[in-house]
Amino acid sequence: MKLFLLIFLIIYGGMHVLVFWGFHPLLKGHPALPTLTWIWMAGMIASPLLVRLSERGGLEPFARGLAWVSYSWMGMVLLAFSLFALIGSWELVFCLTSRLLPQLPNLSLHGAVTATVVLFVVIAASFYGLYEASNLQIERVRIVSPKLPPGTPPIRIAQVSDLHLGLIHRDEALAPIINRLQELQPDLLTATGDIVDAQLNHLDDLIDLWQRIDPPLGKYAVTGNHEYYAGLEQALDFLQRSGFQVLRNRNMNVGEWLRVVGVDDPARGGIPNEDKALGERSERFTLLLKHRPNFTVASTGKFDLQLSGHSHGGQIFPFNLLTAIKYPLLDGLYRLADSQYLYTSRGTGTWGPPMRIFSPPEITLFEIVPATD
Repeated sequence: MKLFLLIFLIIYGGMHVLVFWGFHPLLKGHPALPTLTWIWMAGMIASPLLVRLSERGGLEPFARGLAWVSYSWMGMVLLAFSLFALIGSWELVFCLTSRLLPQLPNLSLHGAVTATVVLFVVIAASFYGLYEASNLQIERVRIVSPKLPPGTPPIRIAQVSDLHLGLIHRDEALAPIINRLQELQPDLLTATGDIVDAQLNHLDDLIDLWQRIDPPLGKYAVTGNHEYYAGLEQALDFLQRSGFQVLRNRNMNVGEWLRVVGVDDPARGGIPNEDKALGERSERFTLLLKHRPNFTVASTGKFDLQLSGHSHGGQIFPFNLLTAIKYPLLDGLYRLADSQYLYTSRGTGTWGPPMRIFSPPEITLFEIVPATD
């Protein structure tokens, strides 16, 4: 944990250094503004740690207010860092080439005009990101399966993922999600991890919201990495009291034609045993719930549809480009083999900055239908 905090402070602090460099042309004319900016930045660098300490110390209103400020600031810093990283790269190339070719004209972009443009773009993009984070989308996916006999009614499966219910996301975030689920009327509801985040002793009111959804085939969940960060036992207790059956490296038959399999996330000692959970090939349509969108070759032919999350679709452009390096199956439906599919949800909430850019939150509704004769 100490190593993680050290790495976080180094990386996040380094990002602030670059952002300060980028905006310095707007600050340098004022005698106190650069110093005041650094004081503010130092506080914001330490604020995520202060949020957690305040929450654990019982200062919930303070922690929640600070979380909104610090994580919104984090989103703005991420955007500014992305732009200034490009400008800084240009400046480095220009500096090197100007030494080799001193006759080149001044091609520097680092100045007050550029900083003003970046500031405008960051503010505009941040407001848009806050809007997009609340613009819940319904993604509909139709899967044809020969495992359902002809004439079988479609099986409607809803997926939510990565809500990160905690300091920032409470009933005002969950209530519209529950309303949409009630409108969709799925036969089965799945939650593919990271439903909770951080301390859970202030989330009891959300249990009543979850209990408004009672699909005929039930509600099923698996652990994500944040269930471990929040404290596994209290996370499991919250999910179970909310009406979910938490599938931990096991499977169960559901209704006439379904088999639902769930595996643990490997975070903090979680030991996934996907092969054991899947068991032998089944004649039933097999739904694999797995938080991270990784396909295991040993599972070939043992499931029909894997539902995952975790990647958030990158959440904030252009960081989806980096996320895709780690998780190539980043967003949407992927065909793995003739009869196997993997779907990666963009997530239904946000983590860190309460904003999304070009990756709106989603509830996914799958219709599993029989193959035609």
